[in-house]
Amino acid sequence: MANEETYLGDVKDVKGTTISISLSKDSLTGFVYIKGQGYRVGQIGSFVRIPIGFNNLFGIISQVGASAVPERVVEKEGSSGSWMTIQLIGEGARNGTFQRGLSQYPTIGDEVHLVSESELKNIYGQPDKPYFVKLGHISNADSIPALVDVNKLITRHSAVVGTTGSGKSTTVASIVNALSDSERYPSARIIMLDLHGEYGQALQEKANIYKINGDATLEFNENSLHIPFWALNFDELCGISFGEFNDEKDKNIVMERVQKYKLESLAKYPKKGASADTLSVNSPIPFSIHHLWYELFIEVFGTYYRGKPGKPIDNLAYEIGPDGGELRGNPLEGIPPIFKNIVTEAGEVKINYLPGSLNLGKQVLLLVH
Repeated sequence: MANEETYLGDVKDVKGTTISISLSKDSLTGFVYIKGQGYRVGQIGSFVRIPIGFNNLFGIISQVGASAVPERVVEKEGSSGSWMTIQLIGEGARNGTFQRGLSQYPTIGDEVHLVSESELKNIYGQPDKPYFVKLGHISNADSIPALVDVNKLITRHSAVVGTTGSGKSTTVASIVNALSDSERYPSARIIMLDLHGEYGQALQEKANIYKINGDATLEFNENSLHIPFWALNFDELCGISFGEFNDEKDKNIVMERVQKYKLESLAKYPKKGASADTLSVNSPIPFSIHHLWYELFIEVFGTYYRGKPGKPIDNLAYEIGPDGGELRGNPLEGIPPIFKNIVTEAGEVKINYLPGSLNLGKQVLLLVH
């Protein structure tokens, strides 16, 4: 087989999936012809195959030249440039389908061959199958499409990595464009978090674009992004609504009230997939933050008439307005109630603060318009 035009050299060192080969004199010219097509020998990223019985092992060239010489060879023979380092990646039966992973390894003296364009087609999948998406073409074989298995892409964790300017964003845009093809994938639903605004223009014909303070005058229309407060988790809600708490007890009180309001909302307006047993303070269940604020405000600043029958909360001492009505405020408009001052003098109707008043004055006032 050493006289084949694809022959590069022999395996001289094996270390796991990393192997070193010594190039033959014929391949040192740097250019070989296979079926009339020219290939450059020693290109980083090129594929090689190692025939073993009825199978082929496949690898990728990762290192060429003096730095690829094994240490023990350098010690004995000195540095030489006629070496390559190969990273093994998979195997396949002769004229069969390529599979990642290895069930066997090469031995010293096994021949190494350059992979031709026709052989690359066995490695890079079948473009006719519907679950493959075409991203472009193989860099060293323009006629072979670069394909991604959609089933594996969306059911596993995936990453697109590369140096600056290598085409990561273009690759991601190609994937999203392919997956959002309504004819091939009518059930596809894609949510993209575009933190740097890279994809709006590329996907404008297919996407609804939402952005904080969106600009509707742009070529690709931006919709203003509004996130409802009840969709935030509890810590996020506290960060924008209540600020910092004096101690953990105050925070727990607010947490209990949020939980209570969400439970009441769920009971009144059932949501599919949510129940009282599974609901937590972080569940995205709508509730009225206006009424939560109003309730807390009363318990922080409320006063009541002592001595009247009933519970203190049922005898709140509201101030009287010019029209003779009680100044109860309005939770939906963010208007707080106004309470009478405490009265302890003899002969007067006694007015005191509500027992067990909450220590949330600063947090409650943050929500006042």
